[in-house]
Amino acid sequence: MTTPRDLLIVTMDMPSSRPVERGDLSLALAGAELFDLLVTGAVRPADGLLVPTDLPAEPPADPLLDEAAASLTRQPPYEPVADWLWRRGRGLSAAYLAALESEQQLVRQRSRRWVLFRSSRMVLVDSPARRRAAHRWAADEPVLATLAVSVGIHDRRPADAPTVTSPAVATILAAVADALTELADERLRRARKLTDAAVNNVRRGY
Repeated sequence: MTTPRDLLIVTMDMPSSRPVERGDLSLALAGAELFDLLVTGAVRPADGLLVPTDLPAEPPADPLLDEAAASLTRQPPYEPVADWLWRRGRGLSAAYLAALESEQQLVRQRSRRWVLFRSSRMVLVDSPARRRAAHRWAADEPVLATLAVSVGIHDRRPADAPTVTSPAVATILAAVADALTELADERLRRARKLTDAAVNNVRRGY
């Protein structure tokens, strides 16, 4: 299993302080992919850019991580971390859900509601992957904990997540946090526009 898969499983399994938004989860999954690519030696952040390495990297753990590695810009000018997160993260939560479903790690259940998506009827089956993710969460592994807390899992603030000591990992996590803040601000702007439009319609008699 990989960090993105562990993150998705934890997101489905653990208490959430708020409904998890698809866009938030997709950005966090992209950040988890970057962490795994960093660990395998496929990429390194440098001055805010993602630089593929010339070192022999370990083979990706699954096809989605292979796609993430293939999407890296191989020639200068390299892509900023934030830009890659937005590009790679588009629809990524749906891709990982589909992968788990195809592997029969998710099943449809009519009677249970799942906090991640209010209308979803998918639930996790008991599996080694689920137990591994739970163990990693219980161990308070810093990257998994930070990403999970950032999307609202458990009743902790992002500042309460375990400390990350690696500068490269910290760069990735900071970029994810900034992207999530930007996305939240955009949602707020859109909500205000809708509210303002509704007020104006009332004033005009509509």
